[in-house]
Amino acid sequence: MEQSLSLNLGQKLAMTAKLQQAIQILQLSSQDLCTMIENEYLENPALEMDESFSETDVDEKTTDRYSIEDIANLANYLGDERPGKVVRDDTNQSFEVMEVSQNSLVDILIEQVNFTFSKKEEHKIAEYIVGSIDDCGYLRISCAEIAIAMQVSEAAVETILEIIQTFDPAGVGARDLKECLMIQAKQQDIYQGLIASVIDKHLDAVASAQFKMIAEKENCSPNDVQAAVDIIRKLNPKPGSSYGGRQSDYIVPDVVVRKIDDEYIVLVNQYGTPKLNISSTYKNGVNFDHDTKKYIEQRVNSAAWLIKSIEQRRMTLFNVVTEIVRLQKEFFDKGTNYLRPMLMKTIAENVNVHESTVSRAVANKYVETPHGVVPLKKFFTANLGSVMEGEELIASQVKMMLKQMIEEENCKKPFSDQQLSDMLKAKNMNISRRTVMKYREQLGFLSSVKRKRY
Repeated sequence: MEQSLSLNLGQKLAMTAKLQQAIQILQLSSQDLCTMIENEYLENPALEMDESFSETDVDEKTTDRYSIEDIANLANYLGDERPGKVVRDDTNQSFEVMEVSQNSLVDILIEQVNFTFSKKEEHKIAEYIVGSIDDCGYLRISCAEIAIAMQVSEAAVETILEIIQTFDPAGVGARDLKECLMIQAKQQDIYQGLIASVIDKHLDAVASAQFKMIAEKENCSPNDVQAAVDIIRKLNPKPGSSYGGRQSDYIVPDVVVRKIDDEYIVLVNQYGTPKLNISSTYKNGVNFDHDTKKYIEQRVNSAAWLIKSIEQRRMTLFNVVTEIVRLQKEFFDKGTNYLRPMLMKTIAENVNVHESTVSRAVANKYVETPHGVVPLKKFFTANLGSVMEGEELIASQVKMMLKQMIEEENCKKPFSDQQLSDMLKAKNMNISRRTVMKYREQLGFLSSVKRKRY
């Protein structure tokens, strides 16, 4: 009985570790995936790297490559989704387009500014903010100073900054370490409980390792604090540093969307990504002694799961981007002004996966479109619970739309808050009159009665 319980527990722990690895792989950019594959190749002797991989002979070799019936129980992991089997999402197109382009931190941010802000005034404010971000990714001047320099309201600067703080790299545009960590934690959906408390109140204590003091104040154990700190330490305190400040860096689009014969084709980038196989030495190692066979089994199982996870990442990314293209066809046809609000939940439902899977699939990834290279996550709005049907919209985007509506209104007949609410609802944004009033005041606009000009 005890042996059975131990075995079940061991299997659950092993599966948890494997699922964690699969989740991690899904979140990786193509560049990070290459690094991860190289590290796994060095650590696991059951892996074999085939850099001359060609799709044309995949189906011929698959059966032979993975026929390890006497060890690893490989079929139990892979089922019908064999790791060598490729969904033909690239229609045999060349990936020459995937050659890297050189960009600095400022270049990357300006590219996102161009994609996000269509109005001239907003674009200028955004450019000024980006120009004030230092090599570490921090905004070193206040919104008030920017407002004075640009002769705009501080609220307008705050609104633009909120949007820039959603850009890649995560945490960019923060004004201090606390805000930098908070932005990243929120984007990863971990800004809650003890992690949020440590970021908000105890960073100085963390720096001096006063975990017991934090534990007493938060009514938890030092081990709980240590666990929270371990997670926080995985965040990047200098989000701009990986780009070498204003020196050049490289971006490889993870996906390319091409228009061929009036139809958009989604190409998942596998350019430069080594193809992994099971080592031929391990394939033929059936005559080893018991202990060696056990080791082989563990290594082959680990390799098989890795191969499957990489293939699953590719399939998920392809399905998600294909659905994005379908829903955002006007953007791909006509450009940024035709980008429509879209929820990760919508994509998740349409491709039959969990919303968190979509979130991980688009994290840290770029797509090359007819209108430039943009972060995948920019196709989505962030979270803001609205009053109807559980819709989620980004507060800063709603504010931007309100700002545009008010600035373009007839000053002799300004829109009331209810009219603004109705106009937003016509755009599938269910924002209440009370929320409209709150955002209007935050933007520095008077009521319709006081805005009226004669």
